[in-house]
Amino acid sequence: MTTSWYQTPDSSAFPGDGNPKESSPFINSTDTEKGREYDGKNMALFEEEMDTSPMVSSLLSGLANYTNLPQGSREHEEAENNEGGKKKPVQAPRMGTFMGVYLPCLQNIFGVILFLRLTWVVGIAGIMEAFCMVFICCSCTMLTAISMSAIATNGVVPAGGSYYMISRSLGPEFGGAVGLCFYLGTTFAGAMYILGTIEILLAYLFPAMAIFKAEDASGEAAAMLNNMRVYGTCVLTCMATVVFVGVKYVNKFALVFLGCVILSILAIYAGVIKSAFDPPNFPICLLGNRTLSRHGFDVCAKLAWEGNETVTTRLWGLFCSSRFLNATCDEYFTRNNVTEIQGIPGAASGLIKENLWSSYLTKGVIVERRGMPSVGLAESTPVDMDHPYVFSDMTSYFTLLVGIYFPSVTGIMAGSNRSGDLRDAQKSIPTGTILAIATTSAVYISSVVLFGACIEGVVLRDKFGEAVNGNLVVGTLAWPSPWVIVIGSFFSTCGAGLQSLTGAPRLLQAISRDGIVPFLQVFGHGKANGEPTWALLLTACICEIGILIASLDEVAPILSMFFLMCYMFVNLACAVQTLLRTPNWRPRFRYYHWTLSFLGMSLCLALMFICSWYYALVAMLIAGLIYKYIEYRGAEKEWGDGIRGLSLSAARYALLRLEEGPPHTKNWRPQLLVLVRVDQDQNVVHPQLLSLTSQLKAGKGLTIVGSVLEGTFLDNHPQAQRAEESIRRLMEAEKVKGFCQVVISSNLRDGVSHLIQSGGLGGLQHNTVLVGWPRNWRQKEDHQTWRNFIELVRETTAGHLALLVTKNVSMFPGNPERFSEGSIDVWWIVHDGGMLMLLPFLLRHHKVWRKCKMRIFTVAQMDDNSIQMKKDLTTFLYHLRITAEVEVVEMHESDISAYTYEKTLVMEQRSQILKQMHLTKNEREREVQLIHDQSAPSCPSSSPSPGEEPEGEGEADPEKVHLTWTKDKSVAEKNKGPSPVSSEGIKDFFSMKPNQSNVRRMHTAVRLNEVIVKKSRDAKLVLLNMPGPPRNRNGDENYMEFLEVLTEHLDRVMLVRGGGREVITIYS
Repeated sequence: MTTSWYQTPDSSAFPGDGNPKESSPFINSTDTEKGREYDGKNMALFEEEMDTSPMVSSLLSGLANYTNLPQGSREHEEAENNEGGKKKPVQAPRMGTFMGVYLPCLQNIFGVILFLRLTWVVGIAGIMEAFCMVFICCSCTMLTAISMSAIATNGVVPAGGSYYMISRSLGPEFGGAVGLCFYLGTTFAGAMYILGTIEILLAYLFPAMAIFKAEDASGEAAAMLNNMRVYGTCVLTCMATVVFVGVKYVNKFALVFLGCVILSILAIYAGVIKSAFDPPNFPICLLGNRTLSRHGFDVCAKLAWEGNETVTTRLWGLFCSSRFLNATCDEYFTRNNVTEIQGIPGAASGLIKENLWSSYLTKGVIVERRGMPSVGLAESTPVDMDHPYVFSDMTSYFTLLVGIYFPSVTGIMAGSNRSGDLRDAQKSIPTGTILAIATTSAVYISSVVLFGACIEGVVLRDKFGEAVNGNLVVGTLAWPSPWVIVIGSFFSTCGAGLQSLTGAPRLLQAISRDGIVPFLQVFGHGKANGEPTWALLLTACICEIGILIASLDEVAPILSMFFLMCYMFVNLACAVQTLLRTPNWRPRFRYYHWTLSFLGMSLCLALMFICSWYYALVAMLIAGLIYKYIEYRGAEKEWGDGIRGLSLSAARYALLRLEEGPPHTKNWRPQLLVLVRVDQDQNVVHPQLLSLTSQLKAGKGLTIVGSVLEGTFLDNHPQAQRAEESIRRLMEAEKVKGFCQVVISSNLRDGVSHLIQSGGLGGLQHNTVLVGWPRNWRQKEDHQTWRNFIELVRETTAGHLALLVTKNVSMFPGNPERFSEGSIDVWWIVHDGGMLMLLPFLLRHHKVWRKCKMRIFTVAQMDDNSIQMKKDLTTFLYHLRITAEVEVVEMHESDISAYTYEKTLVMEQRSQILKQMHLTKNEREREVQLIHDQSAPSCPSSSPSPGEEPEGEGEADPEKVHLTWTKDKSVAEKNKGPSPVSSEGIKDFFSMKPNQSNVRRMHTAVRLNEVIVKKSRDAKLVLLNMPGPPRNRNGDENYMEFLEVLTEHLDRVMLVRGGGREVITIYS
């Protein structure tokens, strides 16, 4: 087994994307062709749209002329051959199913496990359990191949093989995580093949080459591991050098390696047929029922006859103190006889019954023949490890064998990796891959049965063939000679190791060039011909880790984890795409179903934990860490993946569920529509609004940031896009998770109305509007600003939406700021659903406000029991689980002050003047300014609010301005310029008396403001109920004045108006 990975040579020209033409309808097109596409006048009606909408004839021409460079190492080989000269024209791929898919899959699936471990697995697990094991593993790969065939035939699969399929089906996070895990698996596969090569070299070809030699039998295992490390490092260095010098040599010998594999398998089947009538002679020596290793003796007997004299054999000397007959011998040796049996009785011997069942061994026990008579010793009698027995080198159990065996069925991706080399990839990949899996599965299943039927059980359990003179066990069955298997398997494992070292760097290069993992960018570079030099270096270093483990049985479960994880996600990708029924999911391979993919995915997951639960957890942890890293640090990619489709499907389902009814009070949270204003450069004027949004939301719930541009959509669309980008950047900077919506309207009034009405989707709509106070509303000559604001208040009320109005928003803290002390003061005047209680609770979850305590003030009237009110409010807060200080403020009835009358009169005069006098622009500005100056209170505490900017040029000190409207001044103003105002109008103006309703409202605003300023002047934030606008629109401008009076002399104010429903409850 091995897996090759490939990368398109020109992908480096498109950093950050492995295949930049994915979203294009053209597979191959050039600028010259595009210039000729639209010649002629027959399609003049569509000529203005042809830059974005190509003609059908051009599209069909591009498809018909499709050519693609063969993927993998061929492009690097051609680049080397064509250096300095004219490039040869690329021939169209001509490989069919057999040469392009079937044989490469056979070469990748058959490997070291078949030759070195399958006989041992059959001997330990027995024919029945080994059959189940092989069937489960082959079923897993067959189901994966069906899913892979569906994905591979759903369009062209460029470089990257399964990485490309998973990343484009499940998104860059899954693709990158599984791709890197599969890269690690492929790299460790290279280490496994190199270890297999060294095992064949030192155990079966040239045992004398061992550098480390054991002084006794107990040290042989450690010496073998050290030899594996030394020789493995040398072989790895040589293979990496060959790959670095030129992979064309690896490709040229690929057919030789494949021939070795096929020849070796044919030799095994020929040996099975021959053993049925002429079994080979491989005698096994047994002492009692214990298997003896042939390394230390030649004659399987205690005594031998030389002439007429009885002499002891070399076997006697291994168990006795001397070569004499009166020597002291091992007790078990003395009690039991030595017998010799045939190791390969043949297929007709009926041996299959004895090998049906398992014989699991623990480490250090002697391999014994079942059913053989022997005189045993006491259980407490220790076994001398220096005696020439065949010992078990490891504790074996079913799940361990699954982990060791599974790498022998991997390598099914070889066909999809070569899709560019195929004449008809849509047909060849499914057919060739499934046929290859069927063939290899038949070989594996038949091998399990034939090995159990032909080879003695003790020989099967003898992992290194010590009982058959150190021969490779499967080689003893082969015909015409065991050397066919030994030499064939040696070259096969060499070739598999080279292909792993060739393919793994190209997979890493494909991931690096996609740009989804930032720290891997360096591994996307290589030599001038695209050879991944740095990726090869990293691959060699990781492969060395596997070499240092030095045990093939320890490395195999590691790479099993990574391959199983990849296969699991291939099945998941197919199942997700099938269930979502995305329009682009149109695979030509029709013999798939989501249940098969789900079964394959479940089987892969089960096999991961069957093989090794702790390796499975480690592999999943690595994949999870890579996933989260790509999610937070990786490049944004839109590949039309299935996870995006799954998100859309889940969002649709959730939205439909939300339509079933309004949320319960316990689930209510402010879903904000934040209305911001942008300047001429499309930058947000008050970014503090988004800071407050972040502090209020803490990343939870829905947030829509909306803005309105004046104009027409056709003319102002680019400005709207720039505004959206600006708002999104600010949202990202302020860590506001939500959506942005910019509306273009003929006027701001309608645009805001459209946002309020159409924001959100279905049940996922805003329930709260956050807006800043129109600070300069008095300066606008057309007074449209405050009119828009009041209409906004009315519309939120009509739509049952809560409204939050921030005053002095420029003084609100940013996210980096921290309040080390202070309070959030809530002035609870009227109950409108509990918004005033909920907002400070949410704010105090944010680190900006965390150390601020919460204070709640409520107002008691003349006939209220303030002591009982405080008790009731404290109990209410206790049941709400909200900690706050409670204070009841008593406001006794008092006479309306002259200041209030004056304030009301000035307000009404200003309104009346603007209605009756048609002033010029300059006069109107002076008039508005003068009236505003007079509206400031004449008491000493009437200094401007801190942080409030002057609202007009040349503003006078409020204490020095007096309302001195006299008849002489009016006549003087009249004489300055023509005015249509009649003398009767002026007379009516000076005979005005303040409206009593307005006087009462102003009285409330003044008194409340005095109390709030007294109690909460030093508060970090003041929240209070926002009174509703008047039902009679004639008093709109008075409403703005009431709010100004109510909130003056306060630094940070949030006016809160409920949406008409309860938002907080005492119940669980």
